Amino acid sequence: MRLSTSITRLPLAEDPARAEGAAASLPAAGAKLAALIAGAGGSSPYLAGLIAGESAWLSEAADSDLTPATLVASGTAGFETLSSAELGPALRQAKRRVALFAALADLGGAWSLDEVTAALTALADRATDLALRAHVGDELRRGRLPAPRAGASPDAAGIFALAMGKMGAHELNFSSDIDLIVLYDDAAYAPEDQHDVRAGLIRATRKAAATLSDLTAQGYVFRTDLRLRPDPSVTPVCISASAALGYYEAEGRSWERAAYIKARPCAGDLAAGARFLAALRPFVWRRHLDFATVEDTHEMRRRIRDHKGLHGGIQAPGHDLKLGRGGIREIEFFAQTRQLIAGGRDPDLRSRRTVEALAALAEKGWIPGDVAAELTAHYREHREIEHRIQMVNDAQTHVVPATAAALAPVVALSGETDPAAWCARLESRLQRVEALTGDFFAPTAVQATARPELTEDQAAVVEGWQGYPALRSARARHLFGRIEPQVLASLFRAARPDEALARFDSFLRGLPAGVQLFSMFESNPSLIDLLGDICATSPALAAYLARHPEVLDAVIAGRFFAPWPGLAALRAGLAELLDGTMTAAEGGYERALDAARRWAHEWQFRVGVHHLRGLIEAEQAGQHYADLAEAALAALAPLVTAEFARRHGPAPGMGAAVLGMGSLGARQMNALSDLDLLVIYDADGTEASEGAKPLATRAYYARLTQALLAALTAPTAAGRLYQVDMRLRPSGRQGPVATSIGAFRDYQINEAWTWEHLALTRARVVAVIPGAAAGDAAAPPLSARIETLRQEILAQRGRDPRVMPDFQQMRERIAAAGGDAAGWAPRAGRGRLQDIELYAQTLALRAGSASRRAPMQIRAGLKAGLVAAGDAEMLVRAHEFLWRLHCGARLLSERPLDLATIGQGGQEFLLRETGSEDTAALSARLDELTEAAGRIIDAAAG
Repeated sequence: MRLSTSITRLPLAEDPARAEGAAASLPAAGAKLAALIAGAGGSSPYLAGLIAGESAWLSEAADSDLTPATLVASGTAGFETLSSAELGPALRQAKRRVALFAALADLGGAWSLDEVTAALTALADRATDLALRAHVGDELRRGRLPAPRAGASPDAAGIFALAMGKMGAHELNFSSDIDLIVLYDDAAYAPEDQHDVRAGLIRATRKAAATLSDLTAQGYVFRTDLRLRPDPSVTPVCISASAALGYYEAEGRSWERAAYIKARPCAGDLAAGARFLAALRPFVWRRHLDFATVEDTHEMRRRIRDHKGLHGGIQAPGHDLKLGRGGIREIEFFAQTRQLIAGGRDPDLRSRRTVEALAALAEKGWIPGDVAAELTAHYREHREIEHRIQMVNDAQTHVVPATAAALAPVVALSGETDPAAWCARLESRLQRVEALTGDFFAPTAVQATARPELTEDQAAVVEGWQGYPALRSARARHLFGRIEPQVLASLFRAARPDEALARFDSFLRGLPAGVQLFSMFESNPSLIDLLGDICATSPALAAYLARHPEVLDAVIAGRFFAPWPGLAALRAGLAELLDGTMTAAEGGYERALDAARRWAHEWQFRVGVHHLRGLIEAEQAGQHYADLAEAALAALAPLVTAEFARRHGPAPGMGAAVLGMGSLGARQMNALSDLDLLVIYDADGTEASEGAKPLATRAYYARLTQALLAALTAPTAAGRLYQVDMRLRPSGRQGPVATSIGAFRDYQINEAWTWEHLALTRARVVAVIPGAAAGDAAAPPLSARIETLRQEILAQRGRDPRVMPDFQQMRERIAAAGGDAAGWAPRAGRGRLQDIELYAQTLALRAGSASRRAPMQIRAGLKAGLVAAGDAEMLVRAHEFLWRLHCGARLLSERPLDLATIGQGGQEFLLRETGSEDTAALSARLDELTEAAGRIIDAAAG
């Protein structure tokens, strides 16, 4: 494309004198090119400056055959040979030229919007890659980066940048900053070199960002934002890929899922970047239809509008074209939300680009074709106006100028002379986008459903509902009458409708009132099926609801389907609840224990419902159950300690820590998990407590531990909190319930069996009991010392040659004790969950890895060369499948899994969880994966 002969439209000059000066910079230009330059310079002081400064280059470029790719390639040719000091000025010149040419090609209609954004994005990719490589090269030449491990050959020392947002989608606007996440492939380096390589690559990243974003006499290349990385307030600008994966697996949030839709490796080791995104795929793309995303996106839209004050009407002057009503972000949210809902099941819906996503959603029937076409047109027009707003002064703004004087050059760059008409058309488009996208988040009406035919006995049960407290008022009866057919239809999906009906009858009988709940069901039809699904699908959850009908208070409160708050918020919320209960007029210790139980029951019910309804997957459910257990322990430990200290004084010495073992330590619990706990204390030389009834240190911590166990396990008026198992403590049932840190170390080093070291691979401090001794302020806290000790023990004992022979003996004993089940059992048996997790623990032990979860332990084994890549992939895949089956089965029933007895709803739930077409496919997949995993573990165990 030659710019000089491809002009199809012209901007107008708002300042004739500046237009004349711009045109004079290229006196030999033809008439159309001269008019384009005059219009651009006459309405944009920024472009006028570029035209004057780059006139000689522009004169040649305008008559050259340039595409977005060749423009960037020719403008940065040979930059690989430049030093890091020379690179900055060279890139700034390239940015000026690419920005100038792209602006003229845009204003003159020579390039489409896609071509303009492609050129800007290509330059950003090239500049980022050059900057990273230059500064990594400096680190290498100075000998500040270690060599890769044997067999590894990382490109650019393994560092890679992920382009996020518009850069990731090849949609950079004219004055965009660039959002990058910079990671490195830590698998390419030996464990002992990790500190040095991390430090070197952090330095290189900082310098590369400065090369791109520092404003110098030559300008800047791109403003660079590195804050989309995991937990940016506490992490450095470059972190390892495994650390990032661990963060997203444990703590990733909905907005981060949405951000990764557009993520793309753009610089450095592109192959490592692609591997990282492949590993992250399950986090971004959920297998189920993830309708919880709608609520998340709606909340995000609301927060943006609240923060920016964008709730007013639509008037073009002063309107935020990106974040305001009917703006660019509305269209992007509209597409991204549907992508997250359905993209897990359909890879065709995973496009990074907004226009392509709209087209794919229309093709797959998720949105009407005419809606997709109209939104596409509005999106492109919005983006073109956005470019003109930014071209005026190279300002990163998306707000339509509010004054006539400031608006005039934007309208002129659009080739128009009537600002009022221009504003009217924009307002019409904004209003239309608002109308097309706003309805998606509005509640829908209840659809008419035929009432199932009832037997005489079933009809008698239904007629009895009219006498229940929940249906006492006329309004409640009216509301329930409108939703009753759909409730019954949901119940009758069960293989045994009578059982589902009986469970619902128990639930309805226990409701004190019904108007609020029935009104919520009417306004949100998806909730009508929620209760039916529980009764029709999950006997265990239905029984839970019958035992604890008060958990529906959480549903009535309206935050039941809000995003998961996370561990810190849960812990703080429970601590505040317990403090308030203790100080209330009718409060006290026993009331606080009841409050903790009600709190846990509500949250456990919520997790179960979200899992059953497909709002979360088994992986998330496991983490959420673990969050609840840890929050309960963290809040109850100081409460129990304070109550105990009233009689026996504060905890002597440095206090104690509660370790979560097993599934709690690994943060992978299910609906029926108990808690495996271990308590370690540090007396710090103190022999006894100081209180009204002092106790010797050992007795103090033993009795305090028993008090904590009672707080967790004792049935109160509100039920039981958790079952607790402490058999993993030193010497098992024969050992003390609390162990000193010194005794724990001695036991682990000198006496512990291999299985105890395997159990230690999953140990994690989940609660702390503060001690009376202040200690050395500079000394690390007890929890940190325990974690250091854990890693020391693993590193030392993992070298023991008895690990694998002992592991094989453990497998044989488990099989002999009846643990070699088959059939549908996902946990016990060769190649099943227990077998894979034990083998993963041997890998973590032998690798000296701090990882606690089986997939990460397997990856640690791969990194240490203890398991082949193909075998590791197979084991991770088998573990994921079996965990989905196991976690789902424990939600359905307390009994061993038997597909013949769980009913149609239960079968469909497990089929959805495992991605199976039917029960035959599920059975075949179970056999295939367990046999493959079993063979791998057999070979490893010898």
